[in-house]
Amino acid sequence: MLFLSYILSLLLLLPTSSTLPETRAADTKPPGEKIPWSATRRLTWADFKSKPQPIEQMAALTAATIDAQIGCKDYVFEADVKAVFIPSESWVRDPAKASPALLRHEQLHFDLTELHARMMRQKLSILKFDCEHLQPAFQNLSNATFSAWKRETARYDQETNHSLNAAKQLYWETQVQQRLALLEKFASKP
Repeated sequence: MLFLSYILSLLLLLPTSSTLPETRAADTKPPGEKIPWSATRRLTWADFKSKPQPIEQMAALTAATIDAQIGCKDYVFEADVKAVFIPSESWVRDPAKASPALLRHEQLHFDLTELHARMMRQKLSILKFDCEHLQPAFQNLSNATFSAWKRETARYDQETNHSLNAAKQLYWETQVQQRLALLEKFASKP
């Protein structure tokens, strides 16, 4: 079976300071540890294994991505879409001083990644891809998914002031959990 792997965004680095998120290309290093999103497994500060650069002013940085593996078997399109957290690219400046509120903010970045992965799974369940002509249709879907995810992540950080606006943070937490529940049918399978 032929499978292609797409990593949406390659890496979406999500800061929690006054700067907006930025996207950086993935290194050419072999893939390291990735933590798949799970409703029962929440992030802890121990998952943030990287160190900030001295010039960084952020309190923490979450690296998450949507990893889509696609292919065709007997001319039937198959896809496996996962939201994953990348510990080797994620960091917290000072775990001893980092608040539970900041960790909830970082977790919600990861939850937003799963939300957009679910929306992609939903679209893949509806769309019919021709195995002989996967491109550019799949690439267009990937680009649209990434763009929507990136816009929503930027809006989340802006509206919550990177977790400093507690009322907006609570609003986002509630809204994202409701949206995840609505798309429960498209949750990743363990």
